[in-house]
Amino acid sequence: MSLGLKTDLCVIGAGAAGLSIAAVAARLGAKVVLVERAHMGGECLNFGCVPSKALLAASKTAHTVRNAHLFGIDAVPAVDFKRVHAHIRSAIDAIAPHDSVERFEKLGVTLIRGDARFAGPREIVIGDRLIRAHRTVIATGSAPVVPPIPGLDQVHYFTNETIFDNDVLPEHLIILGGGPIGVEIGQAYRRLGAEVTIVEREKAMPRDDQELARPLLQHLVDEGAAIREQANVTAVAPDGQDIRLTIEEAGHTTQLRGSHLLVAAGRSPRTTDLHLEAAGVRFDKNGIVVDKHLMTSTPGIYAAGDVVDGPRFTHVCSYHAGIVIRNALFRIPAKIDYRSLPWVTYTDPELAQIGMTEEAARKEHGEKLRVARIPFSASDRAQTEGATAGTVKIVVHGNGHILGASILGAHAGELAHLWIVAIERKLNLRSIAQMMAPYPTWGELNKMAAAEFSRPLLAHPMTHLLVKALSWLP
Repeated sequence: MSLGLKTDLCVIGAGAAGLSIAAVAARLGAKVVLVERAHMGGECLNFGCVPSKALLAASKTAHTVRNAHLFGIDAVPAVDFKRVHAHIRSAIDAIAPHDSVERFEKLGVTLIRGDARFAGPREIVIGDRLIRAHRTVIATGSAPVVPPIPGLDQVHYFTNETIFDNDVLPEHLIILGGGPIGVEIGQAYRRLGAEVTIVEREKAMPRDDQELARPLLQHLVDEGAAIREQANVTAVAPDGQDIRLTIEEAGHTTQLRGSHLLVAAGRSPRTTDLHLEAAGVRFDKNGIVVDKHLMTSTPGIYAAGDVVDGPRFTHVCSYHAGIVIRNALFRIPAKIDYRSLPWVTYTDPELAQIGMTEEAARKEHGEKLRVARIPFSASDRAQTEGATAGTVKIVVHGNGHILGASILGAHAGELAHLWIVAIERKLNLRSIAQMMAPYPTWGELNKMAAAEFSRPLLAHPMTHLLVKALSWLP
């Protein structure tokens, strides 16, 4: 083994969390070693956010052309899937330089390729190199879960880490898993011309507000996708050039055949081969256990991103990076706070959740809860663009404290921003209801939703009496 390399900070994993931490630490003057065994940019750039959104953009374009007659324009899309695939690759290539080896080396980061394993609380081994780190951050991300279905290993199947290498439009794509990944890719492939069946063992989109998730799923069905919930796949087998699934539903056994199979059954933390025991770092099947400061059970070792037991989103990785930097480098006791946690499913329409769903809020606050809704059809902008499907739903404590927002509709992810700030900064509804919103914009929906809470007061007889009494004043 070569002589040890001493460093202020060793970051294991060059995904969203690891890259953010390494870049900021290097700019602050820390000596940083970054270890990556595979792709710079991690899942988000190579297998997740970037390629999936590029695919969704292509499919939305096809859908827009197909429905252009609604605006008095006649057109028929001709989908060339190899060119769609080229668009996906070009999006990755355009963003890749920001996450490249060259950029980080210019920042002064020492990049080491290979598998990292702990030899002790302050020692990391990569191949024949020994790193002695004052602080270490584990940011190894997560991997696709492959369920133990008999016969699955006998057929070719995609995961989110391989589906974007595919440049052939499937005749019939079967998707195992009705979460955000399965639903997004399912709608995209359906709009591009493939037959699509989503098979979910329990309930699709279970983490989202069901009042809004169900209409979204129905929207996919209306577009021609099949969604089979409470459907347990008991076997998979090749069937000529196709793939055959045996499914149990409501006590009945059926067969489902498709040309391609995507396994989108969730993700699990990458902790294998890190030898965490040698460093005294506690972990379980859900990920590395951390405290509110993202410190592991071993002082000086932090964990961030998908490898942590908690929410797994790219924006959470970036959020974790800020928490780690403040704690590890500045010794500022920053804590994680998920009260305003947002997530978005980028279907069309989009489904966004900020903070608590109504179900979660009712469990905690019971009858003290107040809920207001405004339909997208109330927006003049939505009317002009023919995008009136959807709802903005706000959940508030009786004292006016905003607990959460659920949004189904066009640009839901953009509309979410205001509610994130409102929850973080503890803004009251009056601040939002009284803001000056430009007309006509999608953002007016947030103002209208906040104003819904004052409608009962405006209609109250005492309010009417007050206005009448004041009208007599000179």
